[in-house]
Formats: sequence, C-alpha cells, structure tokens
Amino acid sequence: MENIAEKLAQKQLDAYNNQNLEEFLTVYSEDVEIYEFPSTLLYKGIGKMRERYDQLFQSNPNQHAALLSRMVNNNRVIDHEHVTGRANGVDVYAIAIYEVKNDKITKVWFIK
Repeated sequence: MENIAEKLAQKQLDAYNNQNLEEFLTVYSEDVEIYEFPSTLLYKGIGKMRERYDQLFQSNPNQHAALLSRMVNNNRVIDHEHVTGRANGVDVYAIAIYEVKNDKITKVWFIK
C-alpha cells in the first residue's frame, strides 16, 4: 500500500514539473510552513505559496525537477532533486523534506 505522504510528494512534484499551479497547491494545507533547513521560516500560508510559485513558473517556463532519490518514513518524505531549465541557467541540487498531517503537506524544509 502506498504511503499517503509519498503519494502527496509525488503529486506535487508532477504538478511542479507540469507547471500546474492549481494542482500543485492541492496537496498543501492552508497554513503550510516553508523552511530553510533547519529552522528558518521562509513563509507561511497557501496564499504566499501561490504568489511565489506563480512567479517561479512564469519566470522559469522550462524548469524541471528530476527526482534522484526518495526516502519515506511514516508521515515524512525526503526527496533529493536535480532542478534544471532555470532562467539563470544554473542547475540546482536540493533536498526537500515534506511533513504530512491530515492528508496534506503541512511543513516543507529545503536544503540547498
């Protein structure tokens, strides 16, 4: 049986790569918190996330995140990604940690 946290992480990754903002946002809680690892809060709330990712998708129409590896532990998913196609031409390797509660992603930590 597929873990709900893994399912949500994959759904948001697929929507991200398709630059489908509405589908992307469906997996996040209304009060989602986004952090720079370990504890720097970057922003909070689905409205702020909408603004940031709408701008990101518009500015980087060819951006794509390739999943290099994934670990799942109960309600947490850790993805290692290679992001290409950025407008600035710089590839990024990043780690995203997703925490799920009540069938929504409630917290995300990014490690770059």
